Amino acid sequence: MTTPYDSTADTLKHSLRVGALMSPIIAELVDRSVKHDLSKTEPPELEIFNEFTPKLKGSTYGSEEYKGFLVAMGDALKHHYANNRHHPEHHRAGIRGMTLVDLIEMLADWKAATERRTDGDLAASLEIQRERFDIGDQLFVILCNTAEHFGWIPKVLCGAVGHAPNGERLVCNMENGHAGDEHWDGVMDCLEFKADAR
Repeated sequence: MTTPYDSTADTLKHSLRVGALMSPIIAELVDRSVKHDLSKTEPPELEIFNEFTPKLKGSTYGSEEYKGFLVAMGDALKHHYANNRHHPEHHRAGIRGMTLVDLIEMLADWKAATERRTDGDLAASLEIQRERFDIGDQLFVILCNTAEHFGWIPKVLCGAVGHAPNGERLVCNMENGHAGDEHWDGVMDCLEFKADAR
C-alpha cells in the first residue's frame, strides 16, 4: 500500500524559497528607506534645495508657479534626478524603466510630499502624475490600490445609484471597478439592487 501524497513539505519548501527571493527586495527597500533623498543634503543640491524647498512647499503642486520653480532649480534638480532612481526622470524610458522597488519608493515619496503642504492630496497628486509621466491605466490602478491599502488615500467606491424592488434608493459601496453589473449597498442583497441608467 502506498502512502498518500502530503503536499505540506513541498509547500513549506516553496514558501521558504519565495521568502528567500523576497529577502533582497526587502533589504533594498530598507536601504532606500534610510537613504532616501540624501543627495539633497550635499552640494550641488543643498544650496538650491535650501532656496526652493520653501517656495515649492508654498505653491500648489502641478501649478505653473510650481513648474517654474522646477525649471529654475536647473542643474541641481538634474543632479538629483540622475542620482535617485525613484524619480521617473532618472530613467531614459521614464516610468517604464523603473522597477517595483523604484515604484514603491516613488509612491512613498509622493505621499510624503503631499504631507509637506497644506493643500496636499495624494489622490489629486496621482491624477497629475498620471498625465505628467504618462502612467498607463493598469499601473495607475496598482498605485492607487497600494495607496488605498496603506490608508494613504480613501477607498474609491463605485457609487452607482439604484433602487430596491420596494423603491428604496440604494448606493453601491463596493470598491470602484468591481467586476460585473451587480452592485451592493452592504445591506440589500446585490441581486435585488437594480442600478439606475447612468
